[in-house]
Amino acid sequence: MKPTKPGTLPRPVELTNTEVFDAWVEGLDPGTHESFCSFCSENYSTIECFLYARFLGYLSSITACEEWIKEKYQKPDHRQILLDEIGYMKDDIRLLREDIENMGVKREAGVARIAAMEKELRGTINQVEQFTTNKDRKGLLMAGADRAIRELAFIFKDDPIEGPLKEAAMSVWARMQLEE
Repeated sequence: MKPTKPGTLPRPVELTNTEVFDAWVEGLDPGTHESFCSFCSENYSTIECFLYARFLGYLSSITACEEWIKEKYQKPDHRQILLDEIGYMKDDIRLLREDIENMGVKREAGVARIAAMEKELRGTINQVEQFTTNKDRKGLLMAGADRAIRELAFIFKDDPIEGPLKEAAMSVWARMQLEE
């Protein structure tokens, strides 16, 4: 409880999203804790880390999970890096066109260089689209599997099949992680 002015009731301490998620992670058994933390440190997808947490019984929001991952494991944003690279390529092409117009570069050499740079630009744009599509597809597959397994767990709650079903769910999770 936080201290307050004399004569007032103490206010409860509100935990941040990160603290709530951290408390949940710390509450995992040692083997699961190590496995989950290792997965989060090696995986670039916040959605996949969140879905893994859901498989392990986490019931709160993805926001807390995302903030915890950003705090504990710095991840490069490969998509943003590619988008920045596209911007730099566009600037380079624009500058080369200006140099051609101002006679700073021979027209034939400049046009050939622009064609090569535009080809590289299209390749990078294609990489971004492919990266985004693959990431979205895997996220949707993981979300669908999460939903299906949760529904099955709800249906068979307090049933003798509940234990084997949880084991099967973890096997499905592991198998999906190995697929690309």
